[in-house]
Amino acid sequence: NAVREAMHAVFLYHAVKAGLDMGIVNAGQLEVYSEIPSELRERVEDAVLNRRADAAERMLEIAERYRGEGRKVEDDLGWRQAPVAERLAYALVKGISDHIVEDAEEARVAAERPIEVIEGPLMDGMNQVGELFGSGRMFLPQVVKSARVMKQAVAHLVPFIEAGKQAGAGGLGAKGKILLATVKGDVHDIGKNIVGVVLQCNNFEIVDLGVMVPYAKIVETARAENVHMIGLSGLITPSLDEMATVATELARDGFVTPLLIGGATTSKVHTAVKIAVNYSGPTIHVMDASKAVAVASSLASASRREGLIDDVRSEYAEIREARARDGARAPRLPIAEARAAKPAIDWTRTSPPKPRFLGVKSFADYDLTDLVERIDWTPFFRTWELKGMYPRILEDERVGEAARALFADASAMLERIVAEKWLTAKGVVGFFAANTIDHDDVAIYADELRANPRCVIHFLRQQMAKGAGRTNYCLADFVAPGETGVADYIGAFAVTAGIGIEACLARFERAGDDYSQILVKALADRLAEAFAERLHERVRKEFWAYVVEEDLANEDLIKERYQGIRPAPGYPACPDHTAKAALFELLEVEKRASITLTESFAMDPAASISGFYFSHADARYFGVGRIARDQLDDYARRQGIPVAEAERWLAPNLAADA
Repeated sequence: NAVREAMHAVFLYHAVKAGLDMGIVNAGQLEVYSEIPSELRERVEDAVLNRRADAAERMLEIAERYRGEGRKVEDDLGWRQAPVAERLAYALVKGISDHIVEDAEEARVAAERPIEVIEGPLMDGMNQVGELFGSGRMFLPQVVKSARVMKQAVAHLVPFIEAGKQAGAGGLGAKGKILLATVKGDVHDIGKNIVGVVLQCNNFEIVDLGVMVPYAKIVETARAENVHMIGLSGLITPSLDEMATVATELARDGFVTPLLIGGATTSKVHTAVKIAVNYSGPTIHVMDASKAVAVASSLASASRREGLIDDVRSEYAEIREARARDGARAPRLPIAEARAAKPAIDWTRTSPPKPRFLGVKSFADYDLTDLVERIDWTPFFRTWELKGMYPRILEDERVGEAARALFADASAMLERIVAEKWLTAKGVVGFFAANTIDHDDVAIYADELRANPRCVIHFLRQQMAKGAGRTNYCLADFVAPGETGVADYIGAFAVTAGIGIEACLARFERAGDDYSQILVKALADRLAEAFAERLHERVRKEFWAYVVEEDLANEDLIKERYQGIRPAPGYPACPDHTAKAALFELLEVEKRASITLTESFAMDPAASISGFYFSHADARYFGVGRIARDQLDDYARRQGIPVAEAERWLAPNLAADA
């Protein structure tokens, strides 16, 4: 295997240089070309490149000395015999932190100035990491581990640098300085933090402003730090509007600094249509960490910068033109016609199940062990940009090795989270008498008398023209209309697994451990999702009890093979985040579950989920999609708010002509 892996590495090295565009490789069993022993590399190249007639015989002649199982790094300390500069680079590439402080100290003692250790072997190692990641031979979890090792080494050296009154650790001939911020109203930052770590590994200096950052602070810091690029991140849909505001304010202040846009709800189309038009500088949507490196490197390159900017501007202009054409070609149904196409539910034959209690129930410290077995691991790996379905991803030829190592680290941390009570899970659930009113609204009553609504939840309806016999859905369709006289009900919930996470993050930050910071955030998100899944199961079987005999495996739960839905405000069936305000008031969420809402209706802690419960057998998930001006006006009327305010909250769902 050792010889075979050397052959693969040699072939790929020369083939890529010669123009190879694509290959299928097992990256976990691919040796790094520069790490192949020189004798073996020479013999292999003789054979692969057909440099001499006796190449095969000469390779076989030495093959026995290299017999083995191939790449194995565990318990192999042979690298410890190398010179200290090589040891530092090796530790960075392999993500090994065990000896990094002693090696950094050895290198410091040997160097004339401590800064030379950072600028020399440490940066050389990180450049290798960046090259390996860019070529697909390292994966995101490995890169973040490398960054952790780098931070530990730098943390050891910085006091010596400061003591000598030399320059600090920043500005080490970096490619450029990049400001990163999660915009005002948003508390989600896993993706931003990953991007920051990867950019640092590629020799960019990062100024991270954190979360909930108002545009004034972004503008002020960008000018004070003289940054070369500005990266904006957000998860919730109101963040999209806030990013447009930031772009407008940057333009007002005279900036033309490249603006990078990223986050789960962002898109190339939205960036082109809503953000780039407000800013005269380059505005580029960045899909993930690997794309961020390519974009930032091109913007930092004198030879590639203008070409990238011209290409993006041309592409975004075409996107805007195409969207305008699509808007003209795809008219929406008038809202009255869309309502006439609602699902045909015969409420005279329906007897909605009544929950076993009406009102609110709290969970002050939910047992985490009850949640661990319900974790859906597939999204966890996607957070780390490892694509594949769990558990098959663990055996994937390309990412399996990285996935297994990540899963082992996650499992070990999860055990500590539970055993040492790093995190506390809190939740609240409630059930209420309810009926549909005014077509698309659900009135929630204080009691079974149903005299006056305690509050009204306003929902949106699909307006796309689907053709004869097709249905235009609204969540209100799954609750009996008041005029039928049928007594119906609705549920609501809010859960979090993020109580206590700030102490964990502070501890890891003090240790310079980005990897563990990101890992604990990702695990808190998974536990929150598992809590939502487990609570919904208890609702169906125990609290609302409309399918008491349900017996589904965890895989079936993940695939939602059960009766009823739990749509969340801000998601496709219920895209308006402001619905959380009524939900939080109904359930007394802040008091009972310690979850708060930002001004943009993001939940804090970030590892939190809230939503509604619908029990009807016909209830299903759907996307509202684009709505027309008539529904926007009607929605503003029902909400009792100005149309301009409704436009702000529903901006991502407005048709081109709305």
